[in-house]
Amino acid sequence: MANSNSKMTNKQAKAALNKFKYEVANEIGVNLKQGYNGDLTSKQAGSIGGEMVKKMVAQSANQMQSQQSNQY
Repeated sequence: MANSNSKMTNKQAKAALNKFKYEVANEIGVNLKQGYNGDLTSKQAGSIGGEMVKKMVAQSANQMQSQQSNQY
């Protein structure tokens, strides 16, 4: 049973990251489409991943700061 729950969680996480990827691509003006994206330059593709990482790090930092504030 635990294995089926982790598979569901993995599917949900993958879907959420995929959605996030398309949102970030749209925000930075990269035309990312479903399926094949071999027409993107390395710079365009890298900018999507880089921006995703920046946003995730910022969110984590905000959460850590919030947790620390709540402790005092």
